[in-house]
Amino acid sequence: MTHADDHPDKLRDDLRKWVGQNKDLGPDWFLDEGPVAAAEVPPASTVQPAAEAKPSAEPTAEIVAEPAPAPAPAPKPTSQPPAEGPAPAPPISNPEFKKECDDFTEATLGLLAQQPPRQVAADPLLEKHGGDPRHALKDLRDEVLPCRLCKLAETRTQVVFGAGSAHAKVMFIGEAPGRDEDLQGQPFVGASGQLLTKIIEAIGFDRRHIFIGNILKCRPPGNRDPLPDEVMACENFLKRQLAIIQPSIICCLGRVAAQTLLGTDDSLGKLRGSVHFYEGIPVMATYHPAALLRNPAWKRDTWNDVRRLRALYDALQQRRS
Repeated sequence: MTHADDHPDKLRDDLRKWVGQNKDLGPDWFLDEGPVAAAEVPPASTVQPAAEAKPSAEPTAEIVAEPAPAPAPAPKPTSQPPAEGPAPAPPISNPEFKKECDDFTEATLGLLAQQPPRQVAADPLLEKHGGDPRHALKDLRDEVLPCRLCKLAETRTQVVFGAGSAHAKVMFIGEAPGRDEDLQGQPFVGASGQLLTKIIEAIGFDRRHIFIGNILKCRPPGNRDPLPDEVMACENFLKRQLAIIQPSIICCLGRVAAQTLLGTDDSLGKLRGSVHFYEGIPVMATYHPAALLRNPAWKRDTWNDVRRLRALYDALQQRRS
């Protein structure tokens, strides 16, 4: 016997309604998926030339881990930025949201023009290498890996310095490494990392074009929130990364990252949807990918957040050209 809710006409109406509600969400990273296996990431220098980095595979409903290839010798860094820029931004078909992005960008550029000139001193390593961020970032990584400034050194497997382009214009900052990151020494490589990769690719970027780091470089036991003394011990490393890379936009992933970087107790709900500034750099905040895995309903808001970020990126690039 067929249940009334299973009638073909009812199913057809439900499907039509679902398509109408989701047609503007963009690429399929937002779709609910089954379990995702942690990706294998071979240990490698975070400052390898972009030409050696391989673009991420196209998103699939399920990603199966493959054996990691043997790590290649780290090539000599160069001072040249990645040869390729990001792909064009995906079109925004909803006119109301398109206007919202345009208004957000215009307002942010106006606020940016009002910011006092940046007084951040160049990092000593940047001066040492004649302004070459790739060499400077590599030297900083060598300083950070043996760090024992807090008790997390006793429980970590590896320090997770960060990864991406030393010339990145966009920097994503999370809270702290998780289990997979601690084991592999690379940021965002577990299930939430795979989702972050899809989010980045959905707005035309890939990991060659950005830099991904964390407030803490070592995993807190049980993935608990960072403690104040741990943040204090690690904060200078993040500030030096920012001083070397000098991104144009910072995107904080989650409440802890946003509150720590901005020095505020405001909730993520208050921080999302508007722009803030860190030493003259525009800062946006959105949900951490791990939160999206627990609460798929937040993916729509995150998709809108990163589309605003991409619109701001394009406006800043156009202003420089």
